[in-house]
Amino acid sequence: MLGWFKRKRKKKEEAVAAAEVEAGEEAVGRPAAAGTGDDQDGAPAVPPEPEPEPKPEPEPEPEPKPEPKPKPEPDAAPESEAGDQEEPPPADAAPAAEPGGETASPAGAGREKPARKSSFQRLRERLGKTRSALVYRLDSLFRGRKKIDQALFDDLEEILITADLGVGTTQDLLDDIRIKVKRDQLSDPQALKAVLKDKILDYLQESDQATELNMPQTGPFVILVVGVNGVGKTTTIGKIAAKFSGSGHSVLLVAGDTFRAAAIDQLRIWGERTGVEVVARQPGVDPASVVFDGIEYGTAHAFDVIIIDTAGRLHTQVNLMEELKKIKRVIGKKMAGAPHEVMLVLDATTGQNAISQAKLFNEAVGITGLAMTKLDGTAKGGIVANVCRELKIPVRFIGIGEQVDDLRDFDPTEFVEALFNEGNLNP
Repeated sequence: MLGWFKRKRKKKEEAVAAAEVEAGEEAVGRPAAAGTGDDQDGAPAVPPEPEPEPKPEPEPEPEPKPEPKPKPEPDAAPESEAGDQEEPPPADAAPAAEPGGETASPAGAGREKPARKSSFQRLRERLGKTRSALVYRLDSLFRGRKKIDQALFDDLEEILITADLGVGTTQDLLDDIRIKVKRDQLSDPQALKAVLKDKILDYLQESDQATELNMPQTGPFVILVVGVNGVGKTTTIGKIAAKFSGSGHSVLLVAGDTFRAAAIDQLRIWGERTGVEVVARQPGVDPASVVFDGIEYGTAHAFDVIIIDTAGRLHTQVNLMEELKKIKRVIGKKMAGAPHEVMLVLDATTGQNAISQAKLFNEAVGITGLAMTKLDGTAKGGIVANVCRELKIPVRFIGIGEQVDDLRDFDPTEFVEALFNEGNLNP
C-alpha cells in the first residue's frame, strides 16, 4: 500500500511540477494574471489578456497668432446684420451717384487743373521786371503829391532814364508834360501816368516802315536775319520758322553762318524740331555762295519762305559788315526785290548799346524790322520805345521766354497795356 501511495504521490508531484513548468514558460511571454493566489497552485494557469499598446501622444498644435485689430474708420456706418450685408461693387464698376444726380469722383480726380493763362497774362508776367522798374516807381512818386513841381520833374526824369527810355526820349516826354501843365491841361500828378502811357504808345507806333510783313505776289518771301553775337539770332530764326510752318507755309532755312560749326548744327536741330529743310555747307566756305545755293534751291522747289542766318558780328567790325553787304547784293541779283525783310535781332538786356547796334546795321544793309529778345529777363524794357522813337523801325517780334511760342508778334497796344496794367489781368 505504501508503495502505491508513494507512486501516486510521486505522479501527483510530477504532474504539479509539469504544470509549474508550463506556467513558467507562459509567464515569460506574457504577464501573469492578476489575483492569482496560493490556492491556485494546482489549477491550470489562465493566460492573461494582452494590454493594448499605448497610442502615441499627438503633437501639440501651434498657438494661433492673434489677428491684427482693424483700424477704426472715422464716422463708419454701423454694421448691418449678416443677412443684409451687400457685396462690394466690382473694381471696374462706375462710381456711385451722389444725391442730386452728380457722380462721385474717386479721390484726387476732383482736383481741377489750373486754368491755362491767357496770352495777355503771360505777357504781363514776363514784363514784371520792367513794370517794377518803371510803373511801380511811378506810382510811388505820384502817391500823395498834390501838385506838379520841379522836384517831381527831377524824380520823374531819374525813373525814366533808369528804365532805359534813354535821355532823348525822356526829355521829349518831360517837354510834352511841361507844355500840358503850362496850358492848364494837366495839374493832377495822378494823371501823369496816363499821359506817359499814351506817349509811349505813340513812340511804338511811329515807323517809316510797314508794321506788318508783306509777302511778295510771286516767289518765296526772303528774310535776311542779322545781329551781333549772343543776342539769340539762330534761336529766333528757329522760332520764326515754327510760326510760318504752323500757319501752313513751306519754310527753308539757309545756314549762312559758316564761321562756326556749332551755328550750322544748331540751325539743323531747329530744322528737325520744326520740320523744315535746311541748306548748309561745310564750315569755312564763302557764306555768300551758301546763300546763293539756298536761294536757287528754294526758288526751284517753290518754298513760301526762305530765312537766311548770318554770322554774328560786332557792328564795329568793318570787314564783316562789308561781307554782310555782299550777301545782300548776291540775294538781290539772284531774286529781284529780295531780301524782302532785313531783320535785326537785338538783346533787350544790352540797354542803350542796342541803339548804336541798330544805327550801324541800318546804315550797312537797311534794317526793315526788329526782333527784341530776352525781355523777360531785364528791367530795361523801355529800350523798345527808345529804339522805335530813335530809328522809326517797327518791332516785328518780342521774345519773352525760351519756349517756341514765347516769340510773340509785337502788338504795341497790348504791350503798353501789359506794362501799365497792375491789378486786373484782363485789359
